[in-house]
Formats: sequence, C-alpha cells, structure tokens
Amino acid sequence: MDLAKLPVLSLSDAPQDFARAIGASFREYGFALVKDHGIDSALIDQAWALTAQFFALPEEEKRKYFIPGIAGARGYTPFKTEIAKGAKMHDLKEFWHVGRDLPEGSPLAASMAPNVWPDSPEGFQDVFSRLYAEFDKAGATILSRIALHLGLDENWFDPAIEDGNSVMRLLHYPPVADAEGGAIRAGAHEDINLITLLLGAQEAGLELLTKDGRWVGVAPPEGAIVINIGDMLQRLTNHVLPSTTHRVRNPDAERAAHSRYSMPYFLHLRSDFPFKTLEQCITPENPDRYPVSITADDYLQERLREIGLKK
Repeated sequence: MDLAKLPVLSLSDAPQDFARAIGASFREYGFALVKDHGIDSALIDQAWALTAQFFALPEEEKRKYFIPGIAGARGYTPFKTEIAKGAKMHDLKEFWHVGRDLPEGSPLAASMAPNVWPDSPEGFQDVFSRLYAEFDKAGATILSRIALHLGLDENWFDPAIEDGNSVMRLLHYPPVADAEGGAIRAGAHEDINLITLLLGAQEAGLELLTKDGRWVGVAPPEGAIVINIGDMLQRLTNHVLPSTTHRVRNPDAERAAHSRYSMPYFLHLRSDFPFKTLEQCITPENPDRYPVSITADDYLQERLREIGLKK
C-alpha cells in the first residue's frame, strides 16, 4: 500500500505561511498532517490508556452507557451500529462520544445532549474533559488559518463555532477474526463536520481516496495529527475545499489479533448556524450548488439518518 505524500505542517509557522500550506494540501488531498498543535502529549498518553481500559470492560457494563434516541451523540455506541452511507455492511467498531458542556439555559440545549460519564476507569471524566478543551482550542486555531486561505478575516469562524456541536470520539476496532461477510473496520465515507482532528492510531489502516481513484495510506509521524475536511466545510466553500473519501481497512493477517484505537475530534458549527455559500467560492465556472439555506443541525440530522445512528 502506497502512502499519501502529505507534507507535515507546523502550526507554529507564521499564520499566512501555514494558511497557504494547509490550503495547498487540502486542495490536493482533502487531508493535512499538522505538528506543533499544542495538545499536551502527556494528556494524550493518559487518554490512550483510559480508552483501552474502558473498551476492555464487559459488554454489559459498557451498554449501561448506551442511550437510545440520541443518535449516539453522547456515551457508548455498541459494535456494528454505524454504517457508511450507501454501504451494505456495518462497520466493525464501537465508540464513545464526549460533547460540549453548554452553559446553563443555553438556547442550543435542545440539539445537544448533556454528557454522560462512566463509573470507571478512574479519571475518565477529568482527562477527556481537558482533552476536549485542548482539541477545541487547536481546532479553532486551524480554522482561523483556513479562513485566511479563503480570503476571510482570521476570526470569521469564531462566532460560527461558538458553543458548536463538536464531538470527540474514542474508537475501538476489535481484533478481526475474519472478513465477516466483507465488512471492514470503517467503510468508505466522508465526515459530516467542518474539519476533523485525528490522533493517529498505533495500528495502520487509515486510507484516503486520491483524485485518480487510488487508495493510499495515511501515516502521521510521532506527535502529528491528521486534519481532514468534512462535508460542512465542503458545502460552505462550494466544493473549493473537497471532503475526501476515506476508510479504515482491515488489518493484515499478522495484525488481525490486535485491537486498533483512534481518537477523532469532529469540529462542528453551532447547531443554529445557517449555511450560506461563501461568495468568494462562487464563480461562473463554479456556480452556487447550495442556493437553499439550511441550519447546521438540519444537515447533521439528515446525515445521522444516512449512517444508521438515527432512525
């Protein structure tokens, strides 16, 4: 399997330099690799350990935190629940969602459920609350650079993501005994949100689909995170910044007995954000594909139905 030739960008570079570099990587691949992102490495190590401990709990213990009716927005989602849009087989994964704690009386509360926290492992709530905040900060900084790339004010996204419906997902792909009728760990899909910040997994498997139709692996170096465009940013930019299809393939035979863990942070807009295509992304050659405005939550709910998390 070939690896994608993604440059490794430093968030410590001058804003305009980083903006140009991430824009170029996004336009070619829909993905970028970013180091010097400021997320505490010791906190990340704690998070990996707690993730493994939680998913090692008995199935009946984990299912205590499965909440029907909220489309997996918080707490535990069992193995083989989610399915890629258009796929026939459910993904071979289970996951936990941490979301934003809204201020008391927030008008967004109807679209964002409160967090739930497991009784064990110890320290789970503290570690993941802090990690969520660090992801949130890094994501906002990266969005400010994307704004510069698009010719916007660097603070353009700030009100759009204030109290945004961002979700941190702790993912466990159990060992793969067999192909289970053609199912894979995560079927080919595009993310729903604005951008995804992904802490890399020790086990290989993440692949993106190139413009010429080839699957290539994505392997961030130690300390770097993977950033990819979601469908919401693609919509906002009238497909100038493309949301790239990606998947997690099954392991090779010698690694089939090993679990795979990963930790994406899906950075979302405010639930009440109204989509309006950016004017600078509309040209005679690229007319507005989305003249009808909908809210970010309308879009999210539609997509959750498509991937099997909402009926």
